[in-house]
Amino acid sequence: MAVVRSDGNIIFANSELEDALGTSQRLLMGEDLSDYLTDHEVLLNALKGVGDNEVGALRFDAWLKRTNRDVLPVHVIVSQTGDPNELVVELLPIEQQSRQEREERLLDQSQANKELIRNLAHEIKNPLGGIRGAAQLLEMEIDSKELTEYTRVIIHEADRLQTLVDRLLAPHRRPHVVGDVNIHEVCERVRSLILAEFPKGLRLVRDYDTSIPEFRGDREQLIQAVLNIAHNASSALAPRISDGDALLTLQTRIARQVTIGKQRYKLALELHVIDNGPGVPDSIKERIFFPLVSGREGGSGLGLTLAQTFVQQHQGLIECDSEPGKTDFKILIPLP
Repeated sequence: MAVVRSDGNIIFANSELEDALGTSQRLLMGEDLSDYLTDHEVLLNALKGVGDNEVGALRFDAWLKRTNRDVLPVHVIVSQTGDPNELVVELLPIEQQSRQEREERLLDQSQANKELIRNLAHEIKNPLGGIRGAAQLLEMEIDSKELTEYTRVIIHEADRLQTLVDRLLAPHRRPHVVGDVNIHEVCERVRSLILAEFPKGLRLVRDYDTSIPEFRGDREQLIQAVLNIAHNASSALAPRISDGDALLTLQTRIARQVTIGKQRYKLALELHVIDNGPGVPDSIKERIFFPLVSGREGGSGLGLTLAQTFVQQHQGLIECDSEPGKTDFKILIPLP
């Protein structure tokens, strides 16, 4: 990102632009930013259009020339600062721009999913009670043992659906209990639970950045979110667990200047749950956070949906990058 005058001369450049161009801020001061683009006229025209208030902001794709490196495809955003003589120019690598757009889609999809789940669960919940009650009354009137087996099937299935509905509604019912959270205590709790369930054949590696500060959040929700992801990963590792070479890694890092949705944060927690399993099937890669979508036999398809909901309640997001031999679920949560 750079702040420039209307003629393109740089008056401020952040560290990301320094790194991208391979030069220092001191050397960039007073330089014409358009000289660093392969087609400098496009930027100058955009600066004029925004500076003259013809438009509030302009976007276009360009190629950034860099010292001793290949040109970099970037998405350029030119916008006003409030000072008529200064303009902000953001240069986002096309890959980063695509990532931001993907995050915005995930957030929009998740919000739509939550509304759908809530409405659907309530529509199912009310008649379920009536079906179960009617089956119980019918059972009391029937003398035949063979016929009461049918009413018991109705009651059992109604109870099963009631449990499913309760799980769907759980994130929206439970109060958000905020306190100080140490993310490594969360990870250690998850680690102990996973190893208790998979005591043999699974190696669980800890790769922590112990400098990560505590932050305000709901500890139990975060434990549940990480546990859901780790449990899915461990289940996917079943063949490797049998062979004794299953690997699950919990990794924590600090990310800087992170955009989640449309909000920019200086610092964020980056928690990775990485496994060496077969990867997420291509058929569901784009839908794994949707409710009732599961990649394994007998799965409810709610674990990742609930995990995403819990993380989003911390203004964060879960992303997935998967290929055979390595699946990486990344949890991003803003830090103070």
